[in-house]
Amino acid sequence: QVQLVESGGGLVQAGGSLRLSCAASGRPFSSRPMGWFRQAPGKEREFVAAIGWSGGSTYYADSVKGRFTISRDNAKKTVYLQMNSTKPEDTAVYYCAVGRAFASPTTTPDEYDYWGQGTQVTVSS
Repeated sequence: QVQLVESGGGLVQAGGSLRLSCAASGRPFSSRPMGWFRQAPGKEREFVAAIGWSGGSTYYADSVKGRFTISRDNAKKTVYLQMNSTKPEDTAVYYCAVGRAFASPTTTPDEYDYWGQGTQVTVSS
């Protein structure tokens, strides 16, 4: 089992920044890809960003590319999402997720085995 706890969400004005954190506990973390997804009211959960188990590869949704940065600290078993130049359309519950050991990072939710409880991000216009 892997337990994930997100933090850092909140209210921010458009154009502002937030840094989300996701702390993992339980099974080995450093061998697994990590992802961030989000879900806005009435919408499907969508991919935001993913990072390989070594941190050497990152992937972003087109909607956040150039504004968000995913990173990880395997020693702290934590993955981060730095959100800059935020927009009202970034408003959603943000979830972190853990992928399968030594798998490549993916944009598909079904490829992730464990999920956090989510943290609310609200961007005001």
